[in-house]
Amino acid sequence: MMKRKGVVAVVATSILVAAAGVATAATGVASGADPQGAQGSHGNKPKNIIFLLGDGMGTQEITAARYYQGVHNELNVDRMQYTGFDTTWSVKPAAQPPYLPDYDPDSASTGTMWATGKKTIDERISQGPSSAENVPGPNLKTVLEFAQQRGMKVGDVSTAEITDATPAVLASHISLRGCQGPANMAACPTETKAAGGLGSIAEQMVDHNVDVLLGGGRARFEQTITGGPFAGQTVVQQAQSQGYQYVTDAAGLQGVNDDSPVLGLFNSGNMSLEWSGPSASLGKGNAPTPCTENQRPANEPSLADMTSSALDLLENKKGFFLQVEGASIDKQDHATNACGQIGETVAFDDAIGVALDYQWSHPRTLVVVTADHSHTSQIVGEDASGSGLPTGYSTNLLTKDGQTLSLTYGTAGYGGAGSAPVGVPPSQQHTGAVVPVWGNGPGANAILGTNDHTDLFKVLGG
Repeated sequence: MMKRKGVVAVVATSILVAAAGVATAATGVASGADPQGAQGSHGNKPKNIIFLLGDGMGTQEITAARYYQGVHNELNVDRMQYTGFDTTWSVKPAAQPPYLPDYDPDSASTGTMWATGKKTIDERISQGPSSAENVPGPNLKTVLEFAQQRGMKVGDVSTAEITDATPAVLASHISLRGCQGPANMAACPTETKAAGGLGSIAEQMVDHNVDVLLGGGRARFEQTITGGPFAGQTVVQQAQSQGYQYVTDAAGLQGVNDDSPVLGLFNSGNMSLEWSGPSASLGKGNAPTPCTENQRPANEPSLADMTSSALDLLENKKGFFLQVEGASIDKQDHATNACGQIGETVAFDDAIGVALDYQWSHPRTLVVVTADHSHTSQIVGEDASGSGLPTGYSTNLLTKDGQTLSLTYGTAGYGGAGSAPVGVPPSQQHTGAVVPVWGNGPGANAILGTNDHTDLFKVLGG
């Protein structure tokens, strides 16, 4: 693989902005903001767009990662010039408009928002709303499809299965997010290729000729196609017959070239976690302990490495669109796994650093960072006792400042017979709070203030 020349290191400096009519709370100007990006943020349209999404990374999740690393340790996201907030509500099924709001969305409906600029119902992948989840809605054109139409290269990177909701919204249209591979289409019978539909998410992503697809989900692509010109072959074989380079480990990724599209699948399911640590328990939780870092197997590339490889492969004269997801922040929030959640947030922040370093040396690049929805973890007092103890599941971590960081999870609990065993945390729920949005580069000032996730569609080139 061709490697970029060394990029200029960003020196963290304090930047003060005084602009009439722009509220201090809205600007969110951070140290280390890129002056080249600032000069372009009010003028020319971007040539390249890098959109980074921390799944479930609300304000509490990013703050927990910041505090664990040390309160004086600047994160890469703190280098970004602009900060705003987005609402994330989805809509409820109905036979026709008006569709009533659903205040606590899932990743499929929120992903459809920035991918298409339209509201939809939960479970829905880049289709409009309908009378029920299992009734397909109209297909909605995505920012990736618009980018391809303009001749740009496109990439999709995730630490989840690459067929999971967030990566799926760019290059597939299907009524239910669970219809990920040819063998997973029972709930989407009218959308199979055998029925004349577009097929599963995996099939559609290959059919979309996405230039770079990197993540987990190998088992979905090893399933056999049941209809259309590739019936009887696996989705991997379909991809290879359509010119994809197929790799399954970090060494293979380093060996690919930019002459043809790349499909990199590095785990049969979601990619492995970066950190591990103590389990959550009801009430006060464990004695404070540090997380165990560097747990990802060496054969799986980090999110930062996948981001760097994607940038190398996508760079071209016409520009590119790249989406990068730190997926397991959400998944470990669901699992009340504090160290897993924080480790994935730190790894996502490393990928943000790769994007910002690229933007520094390529000032016509727009970088946008956000979350799809907020989540359950809360930073609470370490000295709680008696009747002041959290009622949910708690974990106490020993931070790099040598202090106790207490996180509690309380959006789902033991519900009696038929639910999780006593003491075993059930899957926690998302929350409906606004999510932070950060931006650098040409057009980044559009994220200022409080907006809706659908507004990102235009910012990202829709």
